[in-house]
Amino acid sequence: MTKERLYLFDTTLRDGAQTLGVDFSVEDKLRIARMLDDLGLDYIEGGYPGANPTDTAFFSRGRNLENAAMTAFGMTKRAGRSLSNDAGFAKVLEAHADAICLVAKSWDYHVRVALKISEAENLQAIRESVEAIVASGREALIDCEHFFDGFKANPDYALSCARTAYEAGARWVVLCDTNGGTLPFEIEEIVSQTVKVVPGTHLGIHAHNDTEHAVANSLAAVRAGVRQIQGTLNGLGERCGNANLTSIIPTLMLKSRFAEQFEIGVTAEKLRLLTHASRVLDEVLNRAPNRHAPYVGEAAFAHKGGIHVSAVQKDPATYEHVPPETVGNQRRILVSNQAGRSNILAELDRLGIKIEATSPAVRALLEEVKQREAIGYAYEGADASFELLARRMLGEVPRFFHVDSYRVIVGRRHADDDLQQTREPVLTSEAIVKLIVNGEKKASVGEGNGPVHALDRALRKDLGVYQKFISDVALVDYKVRILTGGTSAVTRVLIESRDGEGRRWFTVGVSPNIVDASFEAIVDSINYKLLRDGAPAPEKSSVIAFKR
Repeated sequence: MTKERLYLFDTTLRDGAQTLGVDFSVEDKLRIARMLDDLGLDYIEGGYPGANPTDTAFFSRGRNLENAAMTAFGMTKRAGRSLSNDAGFAKVLEAHADAICLVAKSWDYHVRVALKISEAENLQAIRESVEAIVASGREALIDCEHFFDGFKANPDYALSCARTAYEAGARWVVLCDTNGGTLPFEIEEIVSQTVKVVPGTHLGIHAHNDTEHAVANSLAAVRAGVRQIQGTLNGLGERCGNANLTSIIPTLMLKSRFAEQFEIGVTAEKLRLLTHASRVLDEVLNRAPNRHAPYVGEAAFAHKGGIHVSAVQKDPATYEHVPPETVGNQRRILVSNQAGRSNILAELDRLGIKIEATSPAVRALLEEVKQREAIGYAYEGADASFELLARRMLGEVPRFFHVDSYRVIVGRRHADDDLQQTREPVLTSEAIVKLIVNGEKKASVGEGNGPVHALDRALRKDLGVYQKFISDVALVDYKVRILTGGTSAVTRVLIESRDGEGRRWFTVGVSPNIVDASFEAIVDSINYKLLRDGAPAPEKSSVIAFKR
């Protein structure tokens, strides 16, 4: 049986740019657009030319996609003005784009209150705008804003907006759940009515996630007849986000109900790039990936309970709904105080540590992990520290350097401001670290905006023969958790580090002193980098005490 074609429309660079805290540069947009194009998306909405300098500059670069249709976003022409007299509409028409997507009001309430025009004037603006795009030789799309709320309030008018756009020549009439409050059963019922007016092969769905149903609503719309899905990578979007294409794409390809009926532009080979694409976007935005994201999250295929791990090792399908490799992810066996021998053995195997299942070292490592977690360590989120612990117990970690002592001084001073005649406090932190590298005593001083920053700088300032291995290491995230109350509270610090190639790793430290816990995690981070990159063992003993 011939499969039906579903089209994917990505609006990460337009609707996703409205996410709180997201601010794309032109170069960011170009990089993400190329990545989405390579993934196999059909449409990439680049932004709103004329609305801001970034989007205008982006479209001035020309059509630089190989597969996807570069799409410009805009608004229908203003009522009461001719097409030639609407500067905003003209900017959109001038854009270097293969397709143009215009937003149009389809809820009579918004037509009256927001636009303050008649319903007939709104329909006329939709018709004339679509006809102008078609006449320009580009593909026309209309986003029927608030379509589902509009349908509930006045179904005849909402449908007339959709019909007008289709009859004017719109390739796609997109039904928008703009407020994100419609539920899947409502989506299916309303779309089923709409396909009687506009063919499903010309209908799209644009869902927001305000009830955590954007993905479900998009799939419900497909079941009811739409053949285009709009969404964003990682679910970016204003408020609670848009439909997450990172979840929708693998569901369409890996779940039989959809895979047997539909095909999309993403191939099985390209699907394996999905996790990478998700994390590249987070890297561009300088934010930590959602570890619990479906399909692509670090925890999506993570197993913690010993019974689960034992079953997964026999057959992954026992606790995994799809193979992680299909989306470019990987299975993780977590090590924690709930772990059994199966967890330890599986994690050692993943790390490439060969050991017999019956070796006493396995039991010893398991007991060590449980004892450490009893006092506050957590290795399920700090795999680099776990690898160091395991290899140290097996005698596989050289003592690259030895920290003899450290000291941190935190102070505050006042700086005069000659212009304002005020004295603002300035916080200062200075750290001194004494260590021994390859038999050589070293003392480094580092300054930072806090004690941990200062310690990190001091430790990495001069590691002698190992300096070249750590020159690209950066501390990118820092989390603190107080485990017990009172003045002697135990503190756990989790640090995320990154190198110049974008590789990330997590280390943990525990102490009643937050600075000491932080320093332990920093030392683990440096040791892990040296071990992973094959730094040579020191030629001389590093255990030399400083004179006091």
